[in-house]
Amino acid sequence: MTGSTGAHVLHQPHLPIDAQELLSHSGVQAAGRRLEGLIRHTPTVRSDDLDRSAGARLWLKAENLQRGGSFKIRGALLAVERLAASGSRGLVAQSTGNHAISVALAARDHGLPAVLVLPCNAAPMKIRRIQDAGAEVILAGTVLAERMTIVDELRAERGLDVVDPYQDPYVVTGQGTATAELLDQVDAAGGRLDSVVLPVGGGSAVAGACLATAGPDGRRTVAVIAAEPAAVPALTQAMRSGHPVTVPVGTTIADGLRPDRIGQLPFDLAHGTVADVLMIEESEIAEAMCLALTHARLLVEPAAATALAAALRLGRADDEIHDIGVVLTGGNVEAELVARTLAEHAGRPTFPLT
Repeated sequence: MTGSTGAHVLHQPHLPIDAQELLSHSGVQAAGRRLEGLIRHTPTVRSDDLDRSAGARLWLKAENLQRGGSFKIRGALLAVERLAASGSRGLVAQSTGNHAISVALAARDHGLPAVLVLPCNAAPMKIRRIQDAGAEVILAGTVLAERMTIVDELRAERGLDVVDPYQDPYVVTGQGTATAELLDQVDAAGGRLDSVVLPVGGGSAVAGACLATAGPDGRRTVAVIAAEPAAVPALTQAMRSGHPVTVPVGTTIADGLRPDRIGQLPFDLAHGTVADVLMIEESEIAEAMCLALTHARLLVEPAAATALAAALRLGRADDEIHDIGVVLTGGNVEAELVARTLAEHAGRPTFPLT
């Protein structure tokens, strides 16, 4: 794929993050410096209407505007760069969509072939974005175990390197840079967050946030709140069990949050650190998606709207919370879903603009 149309091959020298810095506050800071010039410095957006609805100031980190349409490009670039520098012949990864898009783009940057394994019910536009980046797509089942089986087979048969969306420390550390940027942007604007809310699928976003909010001295002043669909309570059940467990996957529009099991590495980082896990109903997700579009002028996918819905609920429930950060993780959403959601849920009273 080297030299293919649209390729964006990197020419800067390889400056690896020290392995001892990974999975730490300093590692997130180093990752942020490494990603300079490779990703977009997405804005943090405010909306007076949403603030009134939440009863708190909401600071929306618009990663829906990120390269590849989601924050996932951050971790993918770091992980793929390391593998390319070590002489990788090609990559394989499983994903519900956004990690796969990001690995495909990172692979193209480095002139590497990539195979992405997605569930059979993956969003068509996410499949198209992967293929547009020049990568191969394989559809396999609907649950994580089915995708992992194919990944293991491809790794063994083709000699491909795996870019795991949850277990790779470079991926998790890279994802933490979104929260780190949000904290810096709020600070620069004269604010101070009480909480930061992130959606949970496999867990890399919330795990990265746990690293970013730790502080160089180990003290934590910002509470990390996880939000997941009530239909797929993987982190909730893992917290109750004390370890990751596989949960039944109910029907949810949040396709990016359908992994039926939290990753072990994200769980290890989140367990004992995450202040709360909020389970969000489908109507809340849909209505938050409408509010993001109509009041913040941000087109976000349901996974990101899950975090916004949690922030709205959190602010209305606790008068002691004044400033809430929300990482709007992605914006890769089907136009048909947007139209249907607006028609069915716009103007509903779950989050009234009081």
